Amino acid sequence: MQDSSAYCEALVRAADRDRFLAALFAPAEHRGALCALYAFNIEIARVRESIREPLAGEIRLQWWNDAIVGKAAGEVAANPVAAALLAAVARYRLPSELLTGLIAARRFDLYNDPMDKLTDFDDYAEATSSAVIDLAARILGGDGTPGLGRLALHAGLGYAIAGLLQAFPIHAARGQVFLPLEVLQRHGVQLEELAAQHATPELRAALAAMRRKAREHLAQAARAAEDIPAAARPALLPVVLVRPVLDGMERADYDPFVPVETPQWRRQWRLWRAAGRRGRIFS
Repeated sequence: MQDSSAYCEALVRAADRDRFLAALFAPAEHRGALCALYAFNIEIARVRESIREPLAGEIRLQWWNDAIVGKAAGEVAANPVAAALLAAVARYRLPSELLTGLIAARRFDLYNDPMDKLTDFDDYAEATSSAVIDLAARILGGDGTPGLGRLALHAGLGYAIAGLLQAFPIHAARGQVFLPLEVLQRHGVQLEELAAQHATPELRAALAAMRRKAREHLAQAARAAEDIPAAARPALLPVVLVRPVLDGMERADYDPFVPVETPQWRRQWRLWRAAGRRGRIFS
């Protein structure tokens, strides 16, 4: 198990440094489980990048689903992330439906079908981003806290929208549309403009609408966080990085087809500052 934990920690440190740093603010006894959860999230999120055909991705996601529900028990020990994750599930009695729901939602990533409605995106974000926050908070002892579900929902939606907007150039380059068609059509955006990477006024208006949605979710998360115990704070810390991303996209020289990057030192500073002050996570 020690080898599995070390593997997960190294993977999260390399592939999701924000969550790795946030986990350092959690008690040492819980960090291994947090890294197992975050490593699992990395493995599922990057399936699209590691395959040539959707069928291969479907098979890989199905393996993970089987591992979680106990149908791949003989093979789990050979996978350090799966072994560490299942140990965390057993120790903290994590609901397997949140994990299998995350896997099911990520099947959307395998294809280039557009996201249809804003509610579809909300469902996707809730099953992925919000679920990770919810599970992390449960590991940290917040599972019995009233309002945790609502907090995780809105914090995850804000985090997911910011991530979507950051990844927009990558998605557009490979013909993938996570921006809901409902929002695009409302602002008169044509899909051909995305493929041609034309930053039209209509596209900018649609992206601005998504940013407003993200800020609304952050505001609702801030209200829901008032009664959350300090022990659960490390699960929420990565959300402190959402607002700088949104602010960067409000600049006059913002190009939707060029990634918005926040320097690593600034990210670390914001995480450190938010770790000790409740209101700083969502402001």
